[in-house]
Amino acid sequence: MCVRRSLIGLTFCTCYLASYLTNKYVLSVLKFTYPTLFQGWQTFVGGLLLHVSWKLGCVEINSSLRSNVLTWLPASVLFVGMIYAGSRALSRLAIPVFLTLHNVAEVIICGYQKCFRKEKTSPAKICSALFLLAAAGCLPFNDSQFDPDGYFWAIIHLLCVGAYKILQKSQKPSALSDIEQQYINYIFSVVLLALASHPTGMRDWPSPRGLEDQAFQGLRNSRFGRIKVISSASWTSRSCISTDSMAAAVPVDF
Repeated sequence: MCVRRSLIGLTFCTCYLASYLTNKYVLSVLKFTYPTLFQGWQTFVGGLLLHVSWKLGCVEINSSLRSNVLTWLPASVLFVGMIYAGSRALSRLAIPVFLTLHNVAEVIICGYQKCFRKEKTSPAKICSALFLLAAAGCLPFNDSQFDPDGYFWAIIHLLCVGAYKILQKSQKPSALSDIEQQYINYIFSVVLLALASHPTGMRDWPSPRGLEDQAFQGLRNSRFGRIKVISSASWTSRSCISTDSMAAAVPVDF
């Protein structure tokens, strides 16, 4: 049993890091910096996989709990903010820097539990939170590739992660299971990101012709097929490993 748990933990950590590496490659090396399209595709794949798993009987989703969906929508909004800001931050920051800032969300959760819910917190957990906070505070002064925009989006990301987990904990026991919560997150994300992709894509980013030029340049520099395989693996991997469903699952990620 211990060996089995170790293998499961090792597999999760490997997939978790692989998702960040492949997403970083797509966002930075391939210059695919279109978060609404990028995250919309990932959440669509994740929602589709959950829906198919539900229909095949692999997971259980109660479709009669529609009255509880409205109570979960604020968390879904935070989920969209979390993955969007995480994608923007990851495209500008190194992976160790991003993950260090991402983990600061645990400081927010620890402070909330200690100050507002008056829960007993072990000294080891408090020391861990303080070390995380100190490490994040030292990053801007020791980052040779300091990017203000990257840090800005990383702060938005960690605030959304912290607020999401706090909201999730405050609703326990919830009528929605973790799988149902994530299913709602995916559906809401696809709808919201689809609505947001058109105005932001046309106004703030290059034209479709520019996208074609970037795609052609990326294929030529990376010897064609390898990029298509890696980018497809990135979309599928990040979708299947839900940031915060698995960390609460995160998150990141993104």
